[in-house]
Amino acid sequence: MKPQPAPNANELMTAVPHTVTPEMRLADVIAFLVRHDLASVLVARNENSKKELLGFISEGDCLEHLSNELFYGAPMPIQTAATIMKRHPLCVTTDTDIFALSSIFVSHNYHYLPVIDGKFLVGMVCRSDVLRLLDEYYRRWVKLREDERTSIDVHEIMNHRFLVKS
Repeated sequence: MKPQPAPNANELMTAVPHTVTPEMRLADVIAFLVRHDLASVLVARNENSKKELLGFISEGDCLEHLSNELFYGAPMPIQTAATIMKRHPLCVTTDTDIFALSSIFVSHNYHYLPVIDGKFLVGMVCRSDVLRLLDEYYRRWVKLREDERTSIDVHEIMNHRFLVKS
């Protein structure tokens, strides 16, 4: 019996992640994060009923810009999602397998990864979901290995050892 293929991002992504628009003001982005109990949010623009991914904003980005604004004074122009976001976030596709996802999460210490199809956002993958699915995959793999084990026939081994060819 062969093991099942490794799961991929399509099997565990959240299909409709929270997004903000690039025009949203910093204060509104912070209110959005607090209201939805999020640590980060994607910035996207609607294009023909699809969402074009533009960037990524974390709580840390908001802290930095809000504290700078409070300490140094209000910048001109007013800060928006477009002015504070990190552009070109690391993304994955729906067919990125669980081992590649694990590697990215470990190497970069990310908690979330956007899932894209071309330039359009199709979902979001969470590190804890990858861990959960990888654990399930591991448990199926261990069970498969245990099911394949058979009892050793000591007589057969001994007979092979003492066969003499003439």
